[in-house]
Amino acid sequence: MQVLHSLPKFEHADLIVGVETSDDAGVFRLRPDLAVVNTVDFFTPIVDDPYLFGQIAAANALSDIFAMGGEPKTALNIVCFPKEKMDIQVLGDILRGGADKAREAGVVVVGGHSVVDEEIKYGMAITGVIHPDRVFRNIGIQEGDALILTKALGTGIITTALKKGKASKESLQAAIASMATLNNTASAVMRNYPVHACSDVTGYGLLGHALEMASGSSVTLILESSKLPLLHRTARLAQKGYLTGGCKRNREYLKDKITIEKTVPEALVETALDPQTSGGLLIALPQKHSDRLVQELQDKGVKASCVIGYATSLQKACVRLV
Repeated sequence: MQVLHSLPKFEHADLIVGVETSDDAGVFRLRPDLAVVNTVDFFTPIVDDPYLFGQIAAANALSDIFAMGGEPKTALNIVCFPKEKMDIQVLGDILRGGADKAREAGVVVVGGHSVVDEEIKYGMAITGVIHPDRVFRNIGIQEGDALILTKALGTGIITTALKKGKASKESLQAAIASMATLNNTASAVMRNYPVHACSDVTGYGLLGHALEMASGSSVTLILESSKLPLLHRTARLAQKGYLTGGCKRNREYLKDKITIEKTVPEALVETALDPQTSGGLLIALPQKHSDRLVQELQDKGVKASCVIGYATSLQKACVRLV
């Protein structure tokens, strides 16, 4: 992020969303009633099965479009693969997983690019469409808003435990199912409500993304640790120290920017810091609409959806975990 601040800024009359507020995707107006939404994401495998990895990577890339309230239309594959050291069928399975997830989202894969690399990496560049006046940004939260999270937390902790052979079958299945689930339903449902801001929870963890949203909105977000939805045995694995390097980096970055009450169990602190892959949407909207939105989300199959906090007037810290 520090590197981005030194880069020249692009300005254009039709640029609706650029890089200034770390939004989930860029938005560019084509005409008064149509804009394109662009995003890209790729990473190294976090599960052993190449087909599932392809699904998860595609779902993760698509999530940025859904968080903005857009409709993804096309995708380009991005591939790094050690073709001299690994069976090419592995790559085929990865691409098949990505294609199947794209098809589920109504997205057409129109091509891509590959390079030979020592380590597998896969993801997608996604183009979507949106009405210029209906863009959900990660800023705009208002005092009194409720905060809704649509997926349970803990994917980083569980996949770290997996690498050390300590993740239970139940935990792994729960994490894979969550990561491979598209945010399309949650996005479609929230478009019918007066949402003030939205972001998907990914590499910066719940607390990191909450900080981006709060600081850009000039409010303080109160996150209630007892209400956080957790994947199977996440707290226990966190207690045993199965933490990602990203979790530790998030803690270091956030240590002087947020407040964590001493009464919050350490396992919940670590979970709130845990980098998520293909995480849920963090939605801010007026409190009076929150229960109805949660109920509709759950009725439509987004079962983990729940209210996890609220926004107040700006205090010393932009985010408090209580």
